[in-house]
Amino acid sequence: MTDIAPAPAPVPFDGKAYVRRLSTAPGVYRMYAADDSVLYVGKAGALKKRVASYFSAAPKSARTMAMLAQVARMEVTVTRTEAEALLLENQLIKSLKPRYNVLLRDDKSYPYVLLTQEQWPRLTMHRGPRSVPGRYFGPYASVGAVRETLNLMHKLFKLRSCEDSVFRNRTRPCLQYQIGRCSAPCVALIDPVAYAESVRRAEMFLDGRSDELSAELQQAMAAASARLDFEEAARVRDLIAAIRKLQARQYVDGRAADLDVLACALRDSHACVLLLAFRDGRNLGTRAFFPRTNGADNPAEVLAAFVSQHYAEQPAPGEIVLEYDIEERELLQQALSAASGKRVLLKASVRGERAGYLDLARRNAELALATELGSQATQRARLESLRELLALAEPPQRIECFDISHTMGEATVASCVVFDGNGPVRGQYRRYNIAGIEPGDDYAAMHQALERRFRRAAEEGGVLPDVLLIDGGAGQVAQARGVLADLGIDGIVLVGVAKGAGRRAGHEALLLPDGREIRPGPESPGLQLVQQVRDESHRFAITGHRGRRQKARNTSRLEDIPGIGPRRRANLLRHFGGLGGLKAAGAEEIARAPGIDAALAERIYASLHGLPGAGASERSEG
Repeated sequence: MTDIAPAPAPVPFDGKAYVRRLSTAPGVYRMYAADDSVLYVGKAGALKKRVASYFSAAPKSARTMAMLAQVARMEVTVTRTEAEALLLENQLIKSLKPRYNVLLRDDKSYPYVLLTQEQWPRLTMHRGPRSVPGRYFGPYASVGAVRETLNLMHKLFKLRSCEDSVFRNRTRPCLQYQIGRCSAPCVALIDPVAYAESVRRAEMFLDGRSDELSAELQQAMAAASARLDFEEAARVRDLIAAIRKLQARQYVDGRAADLDVLACALRDSHACVLLLAFRDGRNLGTRAFFPRTNGADNPAEVLAAFVSQHYAEQPAPGEIVLEYDIEERELLQQALSAASGKRVLLKASVRGERAGYLDLARRNAELALATELGSQATQRARLESLRELLALAEPPQRIECFDISHTMGEATVASCVVFDGNGPVRGQYRRYNIAGIEPGDDYAAMHQALERRFRRAAEEGGVLPDVLLIDGGAGQVAQARGVLADLGIDGIVLVGVAKGAGRRAGHEALLLPDGREIRPGPESPGLQLVQQVRDESHRFAITGHRGRRQKARNTSRLEDIPGIGPRRRANLLRHFGGLGGLKAAGAEEIARAPGIDAALAERIYASLHGLPGAGASERSEG
């Protein structure tokens, strides 16, 4: 019998020896466990000094001691500046998701006010990539703040808000003109010079130059009075009064200010950071963030992580007021100033009006955290109820739901929404544009969407759901079962969600994997969760379908018909009273419109009705 020597114990990481090899340059350090998982990512203005603090004799928190006991190796990346270290730290935290870092979870992009760059600029809300040419004002803390701003701007300056496809096809003013929120440039009720002047004044207002704008308007009012144009003078007077009223209500300290106020509430390892934002003195509202603390029990640490990660992606204001003083405040201040190209101050001790705003943010943070914890408790109860309904060993950690949406077979879109233990994971939602099937064949549409989703997962080893919900009956479930079987995927609990009698909510039937059909009833928390996921999938599919359908219809309008330029388009719409009247006309009737010959009329009719022969000649300006 041969004795087998035990494996040698891992050699403890010698932090002090490692520190001796480090430089004093700024950079980012990473701590790794024995299994090569990332424990922690941090930044430093001086790497040697910062890393040495972990291995000194100074007292440390239990969480830090537990982390250091697992460190098997470290890596550092030297950067040229502290600003570069801040950016690199944020990128690594987002990509590596270290076990002991506070992680900011925010899958929503900030909303902006967009003033487009075109002949007749449009004022609207924008969220997402800033790819549309124009000026972007913000970011705003919430959609509500953007809508409030837009509501005011349209009343004051009467700029259009409609999409270009609507704007180009108007033949008479819309309701926005009737209620005094638009000057109707679509039908030339305002000349380009006057509209451009309204655009310029709107830009001044959004830039925070309200005092300069008021002075300019005072001169315009006096000039209108001097030439006895009292109606214009009264209009400008009302505009000045509205601007001054807004200034009195919204300005901080009576002057323009760029300011963020941050407060943190922490309870039972759950945190909420509440951001109260002011830009150019205007209150842009509040926004609550719920970072993953990963064991952090110090609100100052959570705030420090928030400042580092949040302002690495969003422009920092000139002043950030903090409820707690944070470590490396000077370093963060310098890094944010360098990154933004202006001086950024981090203040942890304020008085007067700012102290009042900080107290407001603190109370709202506590309220938002209590609401979030209540919703999480409800979510856990629903997951546990669903586990019992489906006879699972553990509550599901990932649920996906598929739905199909179309209008009589047109523009079919499939949606896939994802829920985890905390609710919807919107960043992982997916839409599938369905093509190559018979219009209205929901079974083929479902098969195509599922095959596209799970083939990629099977080939690339992607993440799979614990529970797969299919909005439909036995036929749709059979399609899903067939796709999973063809791809050799098992371990997914497949559940069909069939509508109840009379399509009443709460009376849905769940088609279980073993062939059973159960009706838990409206009081079941598990069914309430299924309803929530199914309704979200339905909403997401409907939104995608409407967008695809509208795009298809817009692109088949007059502007894309060869031989139709702006003048002919305007003549046609005027002759038939709009696009609806034109669609209802026959080719012979279209040929009687001014400037339209028989061949062009046939082409117009074919294009509007989806018939062959819609385009054969070069576009000309008629």
